[in-house]
Amino acid sequence: MKATACCAVTMDSIDDYIVYLRDVRRMSSNTVESYARDLAGLAAFAESRGLPVDTLQRPDLEAFVRHLMSSGLSPRSVARAVACVRGFYRFVAVERKQDESPADDLRPPRAWAALPRFLSLEEVDRLLAQPDAATPRGLRDKALIEVLYATGLRVTELTSLRAGDLNLEDGYLTCIGKGDKQRLVPLGKEAADWVRRYIRDGRPTLVRKASSTWLFVNARDGGPLSRVGFWKVLKEYGVKAGIPGDLSPHVLRHSFATHLLDRGA
Repeated sequence: MKATACCAVTMDSIDDYIVYLRDVRRMSSNTVESYARDLAGLAAFAESRGLPVDTLQRPDLEAFVRHLMSSGLSPRSVARAVACVRGFYRFVAVERKQDESPADDLRPPRAWAALPRFLSLEEVDRLLAQPDAATPRGLRDKALIEVLYATGLRVTELTSLRAGDLNLEDGYLTCIGKGDKQRLVPLGKEAADWVRRYIRDGRPTLVRKASSTWLFVNARDGGPLSRVGFWKVLKEYGVKAGIPGDLSPHVLRHSFATHLLDRGA
């Protein structure tokens, strides 16, 4: 059985594990109660995602850990919950004579800290609310951030977009990625709507040369917005939104991937 495959876990398995901790491992009543709460939280998390607890796979367990880390629990409590989940799935695997479980090597917060930072949904909402859409520059910035968050494009891919790369009617854009490979990227309705508004009401004011084909142009001379220019834009709005730390495009890209996974993609 692969580590990413599901383990046939039932609520009876949770009860069996609690009995094992109490009667075989002889853990203290406080520890057993804490583990029972952790596993009840896991079951509730599975239900919130519309999944039976017996179908959880490795990506779901990693999403559960992120959920714990963003829920206000102390690092010690999250570490205990991770250890509990790892031990529980190991117990089930042994009971079923399986070599691996989906929780093998599931990492506690200390190891997870090395992963790229990501924003909470609330922080993303605050960030998206910062640009002043009543101005051409604000419309551009709003469209920029919406597109980055909706697509997960690299900064170079984003700033290299041309107006002709868009297919707003069908909801996708074309970009050139690594290795000069062309790819089609779904855009999403919200981002597409803001791009339409920017093209209609913002870009004509910013473009100084009628022949410019760049989608996102700078406010100085109407040329293409640079990577550094976008970093500055994002950092400015991050400060206004009260987001701690140095907000970078990579943080927003990682937020896109994280929230996509958390939605069950």
